[in-house]
Amino acid sequence: MIIVKAIEVRFLEGVTIEVTFINGNVYRYDMSNLFDKYPQLRKLEDRKLFESGYVDQGGYGIIWNDELDIDSFTIVDDGEFVKKVETSINFQLGYQITKAREKANLTQNELSKITGIDQADISKLERGQGNPSFKKITKILNGLHAVMEIKIKNI
Repeated sequence: MIIVKAIEVRFLEGVTIEVTFINGNVYRYDMSNLFDKYPQLRKLEDRKLFESGYVDQGGYGIIWNDELDIDSFTIVDDGEFVKKVETSINFQLGYQITKAREKANLTQNELSKITGIDQADISKLERGQGNPSFKKITKILNGLHAVMEIKIKNI
C-alpha cells in the first residue's frame, strides 16, 4: 500500500492546489480536471471558497465542505509531481512507522494491542503529531520487529 497522507495544501492560481505529503513529495493538481465529472466542484471558482479548503485530520484529502473534496490518491495518481521537500522530523518518523506497520501487515489497532500503546496515540504519531518519547518509539519498534537508524548530517 502506498502512503499518501497530505500534510499541507497551498492554493495557487485558478483552481490549482499544491499539496505536500508526509513523505515530502509535493504534487500540483488542477481541480478543473474534475469539473465535467463532478459539476459541483465548479463552485471552487469562487476564490474565497477555494481558499477555505484544508487538509482533513487524517491527511486523506482536501476538504472545502460536505460536498466538495478531493482524496489524496487522486492528487498523487493524476496530479503533477513538483518536488521533494524536507518535512519535520515528526512527519518523517510518522511516515517511516506507517511504512513499517503496513509492511508488517498490522493495523493500528493490532499494533496497539501488541505494544500497549493506545491506538489514538499511534494514529497521532503516524500523522506526525505529538512529541513521542524514545520509550514509546522503542515499544513501537519492538512491536514491529524493526529497528530505527538515526543519521545526523551537517547542512
